Amino acid sequence: MKANIVNSFAAGLLISAGVCGAVYFSGSSKGENNSKKAAAPTEEEMKTNLANSGYVILTNAEWEKQLTAIEEQKKEAAKTDKANEETAKEEQPKKDDEVVSRTIVNVATGMTSIDVGNALEQGKILDDAMTFFHEVEKRGLSNELKPGTFEVNSTMTMDEIISVIFK
Repeated sequence: MKANIVNSFAAGLLISAGVCGAVYFSGSSKGENNSKKAAAPTEEEMKTNLANSGYVILTNAEWEKQLTAIEEQKKEAAKTDKANEETAKEEQPKKDDEVVSRTIVNVATGMTSIDVGNALEQGKILDDAMTFFHEVEKRGLSNELKPGTFEVNSTMTMDEIISVIFK
C-alpha cells in the first residue's frame, strides 16, 4: 500500500512539472517585454536633456579647436612669465646665498590642513607643518580648504600662502 502511494505521488509530480514546463515554454514573454520598454531617445533628445542639465555638448572639431586655443594661451602665458622673470631678475640685485624653492601644491578632496602643511614642508616652503596647521585653525579656515592646484614659493609669507590656498 505504501508503494502505491509513493508511485501516485511521483506521477503527480511528473504531471505537474510537465504542465509547468509546457506553460513556461509556450508563453510569449518576448512580446510582453518589448511592449513595456520605452523607446530609446534620439540623439537630439539626448543632447537637449544634457544641455538642460547643464552639460556642454561639443563636436570633435569644436573640442579640438578649444584644446588648440588653450595650448596657445599656455604658450603665451609662458612667454609672458619668462619675460616677467627676466625683467624681475634685472631689477633685483642678485642674492647668491638665498635659495628660493617653488612648488605646486595639489590639494585633493579629503585632504586636511595638516596634509597641506606636510606637502609644504616637503617642498621646502615651510619649516614646520604644524605651524601652518595651527595658523589655519586659529583663523577658522580648516573647513574652507577646496581642491585645486596652487603654486607657492619659499619667499612667500604664511599670510600669502594661506591666501593663495584658501581663496
